[in-house]
Amino acid sequence: MLTIARRKRIGIDLGTTNTLVYVEGKGVIFNEPSVVAIERESEKILAIGSQAREMIGKTPDSITAIKPMEDGVIADYDIVESTLKFYIRQIYGRWIFFPPYLMICIPTGGTSVERRAVKNAAIRAGCKRVFLIQEPKAAAIGANLDISKPQGNMIIDIGGGTTDIAVLSLGEIVMGESLRTGGNKMDGTIMRYMRKSYNLAVGEVTAEYIKQQIGYAILPPKNKHLEVKGRDLATGLPKKIEIGAEEISKALSEPLGTIVDGVRRVLEKTLPELAADIINNGIVLTGGGSLLKNFDRLIEKNTGISTHLADDPLSCVAIGTGRALKSIDLLQEMTEEPRC
Repeated sequence: MLTIARRKRIGIDLGTTNTLVYVEGKGVIFNEPSVVAIERESEKILAIGSQAREMIGKTPDSITAIKPMEDGVIADYDIVESTLKFYIRQIYGRWIFFPPYLMICIPTGGTSVERRAVKNAAIRAGCKRVFLIQEPKAAAIGANLDISKPQGNMIIDIGGGTTDIAVLSLGEIVMGESLRTGGNKMDGTIMRYMRKSYNLAVGEVTAEYIKQQIGYAILPPKNKHLEVKGRDLATGLPKKIEIGAEEISKALSEPLGTIVDGVRRVLEKTLPELAADIINNGIVLTGGGSLLKNFDRLIEKNTGISTHLADDPLSCVAIGTGRALKSIDLLQEMTEEPRC
């Protein structure tokens, strides 16, 4: 009988913004945008990942570039299944003699219906067995936190669609909250700000670029500016303007305030002994959204607790998801979900 040790073990961070694939012994081998380009009439997939992302806002009517994940959950079941098949075939080639064991991360607040949808999509994509792990737990493992001890560790994982806040001890989430806000909400806020303040329409890619270049959680430099190009809503013609880091920081205060409020709520519900541990250990930030400049200083200012960015925050969840497969005990624990 083929044992689990002989099968490939794959961890996938099936994110709203990016999909990362971790293969045991190789590390993260794929980090691609969670975007799929399909032909409308035939529903044929034309491109996945970076190639598809380049098509956003630039396709003819016959082609559409879509994001199959929304707020951390499956928005298009069939497309997610096809995406998983694509990445598995990239790893195996066309012929899969020994289907892999797969670990997929899910948001803390995922419902049983959402969890089953993820498992079904993976099994239909060709996996032998599928296990689920909560995102903040995977992020903590990937950030090299020792969550097995009886002490409190706090992690904030800011993804594209969700922000997961959790306090962990003895390998479990003691207190946590999942917010349906993240990097995409920040991008949307910037798009609305440009429309309202400058009558300028910009797309998702441009909004993300603005965030990366001059986005600050707090303490934006006064002299940092960026030239932005878009479409004038009054004339319909192309237009370029110059915007400053201070105004973008002010625009981002709403989605960032939602995250700060969530962190406070979790801390308020945390047991005193664990809260004392968190003061000693500090708060760890992971996920692409945590790369917003001065995000750690924003959390530290509002909590009074030392906060720092994990090494390789973009890959922490994928790495933790893959590492979790090494533990047979954890695999058995995950089988509490009904088999599909």
